[in-house]
Amino acid sequence: MTLGFYLCGTQPVERVLPLIARAATNGGQRLLVVAGDAGLRDTLDQALWQAFPAEFLAHGQAGGAHDARQPILLSEDCKAANGARLLALADGQWRDEAEGFERVFLFFDDEGRAAARSTWKQFDNRDDVEREFHELENGKWVKRA
Repeated sequence: MTLGFYLCGTQPVERVLPLIARAATNGGQRLLVVAGDAGLRDTLDQALWQAFPAEFLAHGQAGGAHDARQPILLSEDCKAANGARLLALADGQWRDEAEGFERVFLFFDDEGRAAARSTWKQFDNRDDVEREFHELENGKWVKRA
């Protein structure tokens, strides 16, 4: 598994997650976006519709009739009804179920640094997990470590 830590800085996750979602779908991948808070999922839903007006980031909220067909699925848990192998933890909360995915994007802000650091350390002695750290710079994700 590749575990990417994505520091949003001063930008809210709904402004930066669509960059990853677009890259995933452009690469033919499916993405599961997880947030425990229904309000955040609603905000992300709107952001995915509005982020790139000239493009169409097809997505849906889990629990619908067409979950399996959604390239991007918003959910409160890590059950990928859309068959996604990519997981975005939009609320900054690590979930052990994330280890079942090929690639995980853990989004966090300055307030979530301590929790992200703790999660990073959790994988210190794991050869089966590749860790990366990304930071937003001039509207693009830049790999730092």
